[in-house]
Amino acid sequence: MDDSYRVRRIACLQPSATVILAAVGALDRVVACTKYCADVVPAVRGDQRIIIADSWTAKADEILAARPDLVIAAVPYQEVALTQILKAGIRFLALAPRSLDDIYTDIATIASLADARDRGAHAIAEMQTEIEHVRQKTFHLPRKRVFCEEWGKPIIASQPWVAELVQAAGGDFLGIPGRSCDPEDVRRHDPEVIVAAWCGAGDRVPLERIVADRGWSETSAARSGRVYCISDELLNTPAPTLIRGLRSLAAAIHRELFGDDFRPRSIHDVAPTR
Repeated sequence: MDDSYRVRRIACLQPSATVILAAVGALDRVVACTKYCADVVPAVRGDQRIIIADSWTAKADEILAARPDLVIAAVPYQEVALTQILKAGIRFLALAPRSLDDIYTDIATIASLADARDRGAHAIAEMQTEIEHVRQKTFHLPRKRVFCEEWGKPIIASQPWVAELVQAAGGDFLGIPGRSCDPEDVRRHDPEVIVAAWCGAGDRVPLERIVADRGWSETSAARSGRVYCISDELLNTPAPTLIRGLRSLAAAIHRELFGDDFRPRSIHDVAPTR
């Protein structure tokens, strides 16, 4: 490949891109990233990398100061900063995955840009193998009604790729992925498992409070204590870390089979504090 086309300095404004670059052994190309990237890949905090507050408030000059030859962000992205980045002649890759197939495509694309195609293919194969392994283990088990949310006010159901993982883990996803939900509608569907994975909340979702405040105390999930919090980065970051999220989902949905190895925090456990 002509050196003029090589990507050597990457500014990551999307945590999933940073995770993918780490997975394919190309973290050394990240010269700037957001604080959320640093939360999921702590290794980026060193080596003189520029840490940007977040992708929505970062100014273009802050990003350009890192002299990237590629900026990776999620869409929609702030228009003013994007215009300035493009005017500076810097390539811009916008990610907008919805399904697992979209995520595999993003991994392959980023790996290719980082001259790590083989490692990208390996990362994709590992994800697919693990998902199929869990799917086969749960295939003959009774399916559970699962409500999984990525935000609490308003209630927003988790993304389509999470619905696919719930299916692989032996559950039936309630609601429309990525859409807002009425708490009464959720109650009427009587979920047997409730999972909260709020963006930016890590493992600190107040499970007892949301069940009480929403009138969900008599749902099958609440009565059996199957209300869980799965850390944000394990379900909301469309990257290889989803495998850990899948294992947590499987342990929540079929704990009799998966045991406590990957069991997420339940409503009966003490919530962590900062």
